[in-house]
Amino acid sequence: MSGAVATPLRGPSAATEAPQPPEVHRAGHSGRKTRGGPWIPRRGTTRSSDPSGKRSEARPHRDGLRAPRPGGSRARSRRCSPSPFCPLLATVSPAHGGGAPLPGKARPGPRVGSVMASAPKRFKAAVESGAQEKSSADPLSAFLAWCGRAGVELNPKVRLSREGAVAGYGMLAAEELEAGEVLFTIPRTALLSQHTTSIHALLQEAQESLQSQSGWVPLLLALLHEYTASSSHWRPYFSLWQDFRSLDHPMFCFQEPLEEEEEDEKGPNPPMMVPVADILNHVANHNANLEYSPHCLRMVTTQAVRKGQEIFNTYGQMANWQLLHMYGFAEPYPGNSHDTADIQMVTLRRAALQRAKSEAQQQLVSEQWDFLCQLEMVGEEGAFVLGWDEVLTEEELSMTLKVLCMSEEEFKEYKEQDGWEDDSDEEENSTLSNEALSRLKTPCKKLLYDSVLLTLESYGADLKAEQDLLNNKEAYEKLSRREQQALHVRYGQKRILHQLLELVQ
Repeated sequence: MSGAVATPLRGPSAATEAPQPPEVHRAGHSGRKTRGGPWIPRRGTTRSSDPSGKRSEARPHRDGLRAPRPGGSRARSRRCSPSPFCPLLATVSPAHGGGAPLPGKARPGPRVGSVMASAPKRFKAAVESGAQEKSSADPLSAFLAWCGRAGVELNPKVRLSREGAVAGYGMLAAEELEAGEVLFTIPRTALLSQHTTSIHALLQEAQESLQSQSGWVPLLLALLHEYTASSSHWRPYFSLWQDFRSLDHPMFCFQEPLEEEEEDEKGPNPPMMVPVADILNHVANHNANLEYSPHCLRMVTTQAVRKGQEIFNTYGQMANWQLLHMYGFAEPYPGNSHDTADIQMVTLRRAALQRAKSEAQQQLVSEQWDFLCQLEMVGEEGAFVLGWDEVLTEEELSMTLKVLCMSEEEFKEYKEQDGWEDDSDEEENSTLSNEALSRLKTPCKKLLYDSVLLTLESYGADLKAEQDLLNNKEAYEKLSRREQQALHVRYGQKRILHQLLELVQ
């Protein structure tokens, strides 16, 4: 069994699948190396949008099209265990703060040694600390009482409150916290899943007809049933949510990670709703992490937390476009250290064709591109992914630059070896860090520089215009909330692209 979190947080209007705001530039990457953590869409499909923000159809991810090269890939070995997000439940939430990342464990183990208060004292302290929200009809007080009955152990050194949180409800430190402290423990019996719902027998009986690639259908049916059942065991939990008809809160899941080998053999764990865990907001510089054990889930601090400071979980190492697409918010620059920008693969071909001075040179570029397609290094809909510190699709970009910058004689010799010449030394140093990019050969720098310029031209405004808009409080506040979030996405992408221009200029 695994944990999935539905978050009763924040946000104006939403649709059944988080709408892409205007002018969000997402080319749709094709590399195997991915930042995005547990909530990135499942491997096999990815979505893209043009700079105008129009959604495109789902298309195959290159991972589903290309057999692994001999020796595997650094990207694959570093990939986080992915989980699908629920498109029927994804809505919009406000932006949160952010900072430098704290690397999390792919599969954290249980922590021991923290002493928890007795249940009556725990929940008395938690309720009293949220006194401003306390009333006979207060959903938070009712939820905390339900937690006590459900066996949830809440550390008395934390409190749940709207006051002091960046958005909606949040968890705050009522006292100083050290790294490694257990904030709460929730038994698996308190999780809402296809196995714990009151209609579990019906779902089990219809198991074959409810199968889907995402694995979400049984949970969705369980959620809809429990939400509409007046006698549901999770009614106090649902009371924290606004009415579904308003579609004004985001819903997302934690999916218990598997080792990559286990995932390939068994498939992903089924998603589940995790009360309490979904109250924590997200920033890249998170200070807490959810850990799994056979009988319970624990939220544990990853660093010291000052009294009064908000406690943040992580939704994964996600770029702003992913946060916006799945959860409806983006971290303002420079908060998201996991942000990325894309250069469409066909843009490098276009740049190479533009620099060709004769018909023979253009023909050579076309042949080189076809050769790269045969090697499955590039694709018409793929993109190279750039991070703040390195290129995440370094193998694809390195090979593409190398081949497109070859002379006719060099390319002929390379083709005769089918692109598999002995370049083991090169592969060992193939990470395209910022330092490595600055040391590229001049023709490769020129081709990459021109490709970045073409990419920047595809946006509706330049970096200075976006920066002026961000600095103009009056003009910024006139934007709709979605336009504001789209602005943060575009601005972060353009900063990464301009950084690359400086590296290869």
